Amino acid sequence: MRGTVRKISLPRRLVADLMHASAGVPFVSLTRSLNVRHLLEARALAAQPPGWAAIFVKAFSLVARDQPVLRTLYTKWPLPSFYELPRSVAMVAIARVEDGQDSVLPQKITAADTLPVTEVDALIRHAKHAPIDEVPAFRKILRATRLPLPLRRLIWLIGLNFGRQRANYFGSFGVTSVAAYGAGELHALSPGPFILSYGVLAPDETIDVVIRWDHRITDAALIAKTLIRLEQVLNTEIAAELRGQRQQAEPKPVRAVAT
Repeated sequence: MRGTVRKISLPRRLVADLMHASAGVPFVSLTRSLNVRHLLEARALAAQPPGWAAIFVKAFSLVARDQPVLRTLYTKWPLPSFYELPRSVAMVAIARVEDGQDSVLPQKITAADTLPVTEVDALIRHAKHAPIDEVPAFRKILRATRLPLPLRRLIWLIGLNFGRQRANYFGSFGVTSVAAYGAGELHALSPGPFILSYGVLAPDETIDVVIRWDHRITDAALIAKTLIRLEQVLNTEIAAELRGQRQQAEPKPVRAVAT
């Protein structure tokens, strides 16, 4: 059958490179429903509620702040080793339409545990709507994607196998979701080491969360504990931050002065 040859767009070429780099990662996944009732109560009070991606980026960064394994990369050069980062670096999958085609590009957010969740949300929204050239993370990765295939493979090898460069290009964890398009579990691929995805909010105030991780770095017991801690952080630290923003936004009562 005679078909039509179409050029692969730059964002799709990036996905192809990403899948090639992910092929050898021994991923394991764990899914759990998290009760987020207290978070929902606090989020409902916000004048502009932050998106779920921003909430999970900050929450996972807070958990990883106290658990160094969640900030650890597996690198091969000069010898296979673990590389522990001083802070988390999130890579958020941003769905966009470029030149009439659906695409996904990674937005980098460093040390989200030190940022207000509203600032994390603003960075994600900016990456969603701003021109590609105005998002530094997009410019950086697409610059490499424009190179010929042999050079791209070499750059990816260097970027993935030296700890410092891996953190700069690929982060320490990823966040992705298809919840905007309905229910369903997403078991995404990436070079690792950790990928968090979340589903739609259920009527019983729970949300399904999937964590996929590089089994060379840790085992299921730690990830199970991570999900328990993540639920706690969502309902305490994140909820408290949203309530605090509400209190700061409310006008202070004016005290009458007797004459």
